[in-house]
Amino acid sequence: MSFTEDFLNEVKIVVDGIDRNAVESIADILAQVREANGRLFILGVGGSAASSSHAVNDFRKIAGIEAYAPTDNVAELTARTNDDGWASVFVNWLKGSHLNTKDALLIMSVGGGNLEKNISANIVEALKLAKDVSARVVGIVGRDGGYTARVADACVVIPTVNPAHITPHTESFHSVICHLLVMHPKLKFSETKWESTK
Repeated sequence: MSFTEDFLNEVKIVVDGIDRNAVESIADILAQVREANGRLFILGVGGSAASSSHAVNDFRKIAGIEAYAPTDNVAELTARTNDDGWASVFVNWLKGSHLNTKDALLIMSVGGGNLEKNISANIVEALKLAKDVSARVVGIVGRDGGYTARVADACVVIPTVNPAHITPHTESFHSVICHLLVMHPKLKFSETKWESTK
């Protein structure tokens, strides 16, 4: 069997292992955030930062949710990193944005954050603030879900099918799940261009 066939077979297994109830719970929470005129802050680093930018576009344009990703402002991101350190970059950005109980964080991360291993400490610190101000927390994460899965109101943990492919499968499914959410009847607000073209 070719590598291509193996990889795509793994994708099929991941799809079958997605917790449908967790996805529905995220849709419900995001619908409540929109109803309350809350904001959605999407956090991710590396490839997940790029996925966050894409998701901001779709949640704003298709789902009608006011959404932001701190990584979209590279000047502020690098200034905060330089002056305050990488671990506090998201939490200080969220404090400056006056994160509050009407808002939500969407975490897109391969591991979900782990302070003990010093991995994605910036995500963990942001999550602590969210819990302190009673903002909602949802996540799409891999591995065991990390700190995100422990504190989230709803979290999709992408199943590990092949330990050598945790990152590509998790980051791929960030996009799949976000597209599912913005097209969900509970969230879809506007027609997409190609689907509305006859």
